[in-house]
Formats: sequence, C-alpha cells, structure tokens
Amino acid sequence: MAAVKVYGMPLSSCTARVLTCLIEKGVEYELIPLNLAVGEHKQPGYLAKQPFGQIPVLEDGDLTLFESRAIAKYVAYKYKDQGTDLLRHENAKESALVVVWTEVESQQYNPPISTLVYELLIKGMYGMTTDQAVVDAQSEKLGKVLDVYEARLTESKYLAGNSYSLADQNHIPYTYFLMKTPAASLINSRPHVKAWWEEISSRPSFQKVLANAANA
Repeated sequence: MAAVKVYGMPLSSCTARVLTCLIEKGVEYELIPLNLAVGEHKQPGYLAKQPFGQIPVLEDGDLTLFESRAIAKYVAYKYKDQGTDLLRHENAKESALVVVWTEVESQQYNPPISTLVYELLIKGMYGMTTDQAVVDAQSEKLGKVLDVYEARLTESKYLAGNSYSLADQNHIPYTYFLMKTPAASLINSRPHVKAWWEEISSRPSFQKVLANAANA
C-alpha cells in the first residue's frame, strides 16, 4: 500500500493538479475516491482532515495537507531529487520565476478561468442556465491575462524559463476543461499560448491522470 494517500475525485480540477504532480515526480500514491454527490466530503471524519469540506486532501505519514497548490508545492519540494525538477531548485533565478508564475496562476488566471468553466461546463451538467453576461465579462478578463502570457511565451518556451515547472503544471486542469467549451478560442487564438498548452497538456503525467480517470 502506498504511503501517500489522496482523497478526492479522479478528474476534479484540484485533485488532478495533485495527481499530475505526484506522477511527474514518480511518487507512488493511493487515490481514495470521495462521493461528493452523497456528501462524503462533509462527514465528520473527512472534516477532521479538511475543515472546509473540499477536495483533495493528501496524507503522507503523519502529515495531512489540503489546498491543491500547497500540496503540489510540498510534493515538488519533498521529492525534489527525483522526477522532473518542478521548482527549478538548483537555479535561484528560475526558482524565483516559478514562484512568480505560480502566483500569477493563482491570482490572475484562476479566477476568470474557473468562473468560465463553471458557467460553460458545470452549469450545463446540472441543468442550470449559463449567465452570458458573466461569460462575457470573465472572457474579457481572461483574454487580458492571456495577452500577458502570449508576450511572456514569445521569450521562453515555458512560463518560468525554458524548462517545464510547477508554474506550468498548475494551469493544466482548469485549462483542460476550458478547452471543452467555446472559450477554447481564447487559447487557440494566441499562437504561443496554444503551443504552450499543447506541450504541457500532452505530458505523460497528465495523460496518465486522464487514463486513470477513464478507467475508474
């Protein structure tokens, strides 16, 4: 049995972020699925691990962590000497840029893209009506962020330099879902962003997450 346990749903955006990181680092793990439809994430036993009742949670021995970006950073640091160097820890300049662009993903990219995915994809799954005004506003916001990305990616292959890092990886799950909606044009209309997306989304780590979810 794997020492590292992950509680979540195989292809929820935040669980996928953690699983992709674990696979990229070559860490064996056990995924413990939670049925959100019946409220398993709101039961006392789980709330003792994650007081906000969200997924995922990672258990590594006696350490319990929540918040997917924090978990990914922990995994990338603990296992820094194996798998892909997601933190660029041996290069101070590149390491600093990883920090910058992981913050950009969290603070600038995630708010509009997560709202778009909710409006254009999640609502439809539950028979809810898309709010076009929200879609238009968030598309404009994300477009401005992607203009910055397009400029950045004319200078380097990846966000933090010429090596794949956590800064890129954190973008994968929500962008994957966005690409299933009409808002995919926001990515496809920017050639450097499109090339970057095609590169990072085709990595074996994320492809394994998708395959595992399909077989779950």
